[in-house]
Amino acid sequence: MPALTRPLLPTLAACALLLIPATSIGESRLVNQGNASSSLDFRIIIPPIMRVLENSHPMQLDAEANGDWSAQQRLVVVSNMKRGFCVTLRMSAPEVDAWRLNTAAESGVTLNPVADGYRLCAPRAGRYTLLLQHEFDAPRNAAAGALRWPVQTDITAL
Repeated sequence: MPALTRPLLPTLAACALLLIPATSIGESRLVNQGNASSSLDFRIIIPPIMRVLENSHPMQLDAEANGDWSAQQRLVVVSNMKRGFCVTLRMSAPEVDAWRLNTAAESGVTLNPVADGYRLCAPRAGRYTLLLQHEFDAPRNAAAGALRWPVQTDITAL
């Protein structure tokens, strides 16, 4: 009998090994029985930005032949705000009697006088290059000389 049990032992061991993976099949069936679904919700948030790239103007104005002053201001603003922005220009020099401001109509902004200066508004996001022509009247009873830049520029988002 010992001769018969020798080939039988490896056969029984092989059969036992075949039965071991059968227990893990039940677990895999439990995991795969449910319907798995998922969704991803990505949001890209771009912060509102308004940047003044350039605000150039002369620091000092020299009087013209008639005693008045004039100068050009270049203002470059970039904004990603959907409703745009406004620039308020205010007079900061009491020695100026009158002030006129002009800009090109094709610049895409509106120019409106306000109580203490002018208000330029851009209706939407973008890059705006504004060339502003300023004219200042000197008082007639005073001798006009040099004038420090008399305009204060404030920018607000809409």
